[in-house]
Amino acid sequence: MTTHNPQGPQAPQNTQTPQRTKSPLPPLAPLNLVVLDMAGTTVIDGGLVEQAFATAAGRLGVIPGSADHAAKLDYVRATMGESKISVFRHLFGDEDKAQQANLAFEEAYGELVDGGRIAPVPGAREAIERLTSEGRTVVLSTGFARTTQDAILAALGWQDLVALTLCPADAGGRGRPYPDMVLAAFLRTGAVDDVASLVVAGDTSYDMLSGVRSGAGIVAGVLTGAHDRDQLTRHGATHVLGSVAELPDLIARAEA
Repeated sequence: MTTHNPQGPQAPQNTQTPQRTKSPLPPLAPLNLVVLDMAGTTVIDGGLVEQAFATAAGRLGVIPGSADHAAKLDYVRATMGESKISVFRHLFGDEDKAQQANLAFEEAYGELVDGGRIAPVPGAREAIERLTSEGRTVVLSTGFARTTQDAILAALGWQDLVALTLCPADAGGRGRPYPDMVLAAFLRTGAVDDVASLVVAGDTSYDMLSGVRSGAGIVAGVLTGAHDRDQLTRHGATHVLGSVAELPDLIARAEA
């Protein structure tokens, strides 16, 4: 006997998972936080770091022209961009000697700055002003102590040029190659919601490492300072520029 189904024949079951409609990706956020190094990137100091180091080393008995002096100077060159107290801790080991050397270095460098021995990188101020006019927040960072950073800013008349200036002490004491100063800029300014919207620019391998470790979307090396294209690229530069004056156009192209 045939059983009658009053609802008619059953439709076959659909065992396939329904396809979701893909939502469009959100537009890329503007690159609205720019963290710039100072000496070698936005500021020309004409080798003052090495001159100030020679003064500091001499006060601790390192004889100019000796093998010890040459080895220490090589280390200073290799670690350009690093917090200077960290450099002296490595070179002299003893904390008291490191502090003496750092104080002597800062004093010598400050005297050279006061003597008019620094100048802005050509186009640097204009680049910063353009970035600011485009609604971006610009931060200047350095491996120098606050007193030296302030002396440089005063010598250039840049005290009110940017929203924030940072030295290692402002970020817990660790300078480059740690990302702390870049991340301090991110946290303090609140200018962007994602570290990928950060731009970092500098002239040393440590600047590049700091930018990479922070997660910055652009890590730009510039050829106006301590390290060459190969060193910058090997340590993570996403772009290498002739100078910081080219940075606004790079950012504009990246957002296009």
